[in-house]
Amino acid sequence: MKTIRKMTVIWVVGLSLGVTLNLTGCTKSEEMNQEALNQSNKDSYNYTETEKDLLNVIDSMPLQDLSEAEKAALMVMREEEYLAHDVYDLLGKMYSRRVFLNITKSEDRHTDAVKALIEKYGLTDPALNHVQGVFNNAELQSLYNNLIAKGSESLLQALVVGATIEDVDIYDLEKHLEVTDNEDIKMVFQNLMRGSRNHLRGFYRNILSEGGSYTPQYISVDLFNEIINSEHERN
Repeated sequence: MKTIRKMTVIWVVGLSLGVTLNLTGCTKSEEMNQEALNQSNKDSYNYTETEKDLLNVIDSMPLQDLSEAEKAALMVMREEEYLAHDVYDLLGKMYSRRVFLNITKSEDRHTDAVKALIEKYGLTDPALNHVQGVFNNAELQSLYNNLIAKGSESLLQALVVGATIEDVDIYDLEKHLEVTDNEDIKMVFQNLMRGSRNHLRGFYRNILSEGGSYTPQYISVDLFNEIINSEHERN
């Protein structure tokens, strides 16, 4: 929740002052040709296909005692994954860019995986009967509104919004994993983080194709460079 609050402040300030994100890249010399971009977008779809068995794996794992920190992590990640889905779905309709379509499908799988854990542990689902763009968490609601406003400015800004969401997702999941010892939750969160790394690669390459770049706002520059300079990950 602390990260969400920080992220909301950043976007509110940026919007109110008319400040655009810093597009000074970590790898300015990198060039992305159309073939590589197409492969990146295809990888996003292929990763989604590999997630189909995740729900069965969750059900097969033993039930363990649930800590308050784990409960809180499940609550926020359920809606945080929906935020990513809803932003990408709307921006994809605005710009018809394949990367949004493919990653929207993946976010469906992600939020379903967290839902499966919530149901498995008998928790109240904060996203029950979810309406697109509407969140119970007030900070997430504010963040969603700001992200959509920013992404509506241009295709490049929409792609930067995508990279930002994956940036903060990786950061948050790392923090949640530090306080998680339940094997099923760890498995799901590690899977979500693997997906976010792939999504970050996809958005970054699309940003490059538009002549921009992205500087990480939450994860370290070293981790960011390690991610974007490594290959697409598979389960």
